[in-house]
Amino acid sequence: MGKDKLARWAELGTFTNVIQPEKETGLGIDHPIKGKWKSEIFRNQNPVILELGCGKGEYTVGLSKRFPEKNYIGIDIKGARMWRGAKTAHEGNLHNAAFLRTRIEFINSFFAKDEVDEIWITFPDPHPGKRNSNKRLTCPWFLNIYRNFLINNGTIHLKTDNKDLYNYTRNLAERNKLHINFATSDLNTDKAGDDILSIRTHYENLFLKEKMKINYLSFRLEKDKIIKEVI
Repeated sequence: MGKDKLARWAELGTFTNVIQPEKETGLGIDHPIKGKWKSEIFRNQNPVILELGCGKGEYTVGLSKRFPEKNYIGIDIKGARMWRGAKTAHEGNLHNAAFLRTRIEFINSFFAKDEVDEIWITFPDPHPGKRNSNKRLTCPWFLNIYRNFLINNGTIHLKTDNKDLYNYTRNLAERNKLHINFATSDLNTDKAGDDILSIRTHYENLFLKEKMKINYLSFRLEKDKIIKEVI
C-alpha cells in the first residue's frame, strides 16, 4: 500500500463524519448506529438519503450542498476513495453529509425500519451476464433488503452508462409493477428539468468525454411488495 493511501486511511479515521465499523459487523449483526443516524450523527429529524457505492462521494457532497434540509450518507467499502468526499464535507462544515465504510451486502445491519427516504445508485458495477445478475445493486435480492429500511414508496435512483443494467432494472421495475417516476436512456438530452441530475461523478465525466450516453431511472419501492426476478 502506497504512502498516500496509508495517509488517507489514517486521516479518514479522524473525521467525525465517517463511520468505520469493527470487522465483526456484518450479516445479522447490528451496528450501534442502527436507528440512531438522525439523533446521534445529524442531530435533526430531516430525511435521510443514501448513495450506494459512493466512490469519491461526489453525489453525497453535491446533494448535501444543494439541500441542507436533508441528510446524506455515502456508502462504500473503499476508504481511500471515500476519503475525498469525507474530507470535502469535513472541511466545508457540511453537517448534513456523512459516510459509512462497509459492504452493501451488510447494509441492513446499519439502518432501521423507515430510517431512509431515498437511495441513489450512481454508476455501479453492472456485473454483465445472467450468471452475475444477483450481484447487481438493483437485483431483487438487494431491492428486498432496501425494503427493510426504506420508507414505503421511497425512491430509488439509478444513473449508469451501462445500457444493459438500465434495461434490466427498468424491466424489473415494470414487471413488478413498481411506479416509475422518470426514465431516460440519454440523460444529456432529456434532463427532466431537474438540476439534481446535473451533478456529475468522476466516472460520469470520463464517460461523457468518450461521448457515452448516460441512462437514468427513478422508481418507487413499495414496503410490502416482494420483488421477484424476471426470467
